[in-house]
Amino acid sequence: MLTTFIFYLFATVLIGSALAVVSARNPVHAVLFLILCFFNAAGLFVLMGAEFIAFILVIVYVGAVAVLFLFVVMMLDIDFRELRRGFISYLPIGAFVGLVLLLQITLVVGAWHIDPQALTAATPAEIAGAAAKADNTRAIGQVLYTDYFYPFQVSGLILLVAMIGAIVLTLRHSKRSRRQDVAAQLARQPADVIELVKVKTGEGVL
Repeated sequence: MLTTFIFYLFATVLIGSALAVVSARNPVHAVLFLILCFFNAAGLFVLMGAEFIAFILVIVYVGAVAVLFLFVVMMLDIDFRELRRGFISYLPIGAFVGLVLLLQITLVVGAWHIDPQALTAATPAEIAGAAAKADNTRAIGQVLYTDYFYPFQVSGLILLVAMIGAIVLTLRHSKRSRRQDVAAQLARQPADVIELVKVKTGEGVL
């Protein structure tokens, strides 16, 4: 009964926050609701026993949302002084999202239980049986790094090329910026940059 209640709670908050993402006028509110969507989707994955996908959803997508929020702030040219001045107006929605997440985490922790047999000493046969029945995280790792090892490496190279391409496309050279000339630094002589001057006593310039 508790699991069913938690499922409907996560599903309801997920649908509501998803609607709020597309209907919110303020980009800050939209990003907060999007983060709430990801946390609720991760909670649904945990209820289904796919904890690996849930952790990946939180780690990757919530981290990506932080970067997305940074780029949105940069592209919209938001006045930071005005943003700090309106911090109090963002406090209710932030407190609401935080309270919902706290309530859901409390329900998940409260529904967690430990099998008493898991605390007893395991025999070698039981250890071998547990290894054969690996969890989904271990199973995904075994398949990913054995059968699909080369496609996994190729996808990493594709992402690396995409990252380098994005950096090259967004790089802007300014005539006013000073850049390091390594060749000129290595080719210079000490006599070109150092001048020894012998100043007599009392003839120095203050």
